[in-house]
Amino acid sequence: MSEILLQIDGKEVKAKEGMSILEAARSAGISIPTLCHHEKLNPYGACRLCVVEADAGGRTSLVASCVYPVDKNLVVRTRSERINKTRKMILELLMAHAPDAPALQDLAQEYGADKNRFEKESSFCVLCGLCVRYCTEVKKKNAIGFFDRGAKREINFIPEIAAKECWNCKECFPLCPTSYLQAAYHLTEALAFPKHSFKCSSQK
Repeated sequence: MSEILLQIDGKEVKAKEGMSILEAARSAGISIPTLCHHEKLNPYGACRLCVVEADAGGRTSLVASCVYPVDKNLVVRTRSERINKTRKMILELLMAHAPDAPALQDLAQEYGADKNRFEKESSFCVLCGLCVRYCTEVKKKNAIGFFDRGAKREINFIPEIAAKECWNCKECFPLCPTSYLQAAYHLTEALAFPKHSFKCSSQK
């Protein structure tokens, strides 16, 4: 696999072909915030907090660093006024769903985000998909899934599968960036009442 040289925040970084900007930055000790990325999972680009400025041949654009591949002579900025404003807006939107999540609160303080900017739709779920993807890609159990689209999209446990698989696993719980207890609550209900579907929804 060939080696690629790119520039991140003024630092020359060596990366391997096929790596994402996020992976290259982390390999060089450069921090980029993200909620939906996990080293064991395929890149997803859901939360968009990992947004950076990428300059390819003189054209600069905002991209999700977890899914944007490195390229020769690519110039990347991980912090700028434009990036900070974008991350602040994203955080404020996410906090409308999970205003008390510690992970979001820490980032909100760093970027000056106001958790009260948007009307609350508290669901404790920001649809990062970590639980769904981990269950599918790593555990191969498919006990959790996405349902519906757009504003109605939500995450459900599949009761018939969860009742058999989840009590002896629960590995997805600590992955949740917003609420471990919320995940545990919905799982408990799914197991206690297997004929019903209990939801961690993005919108009540």
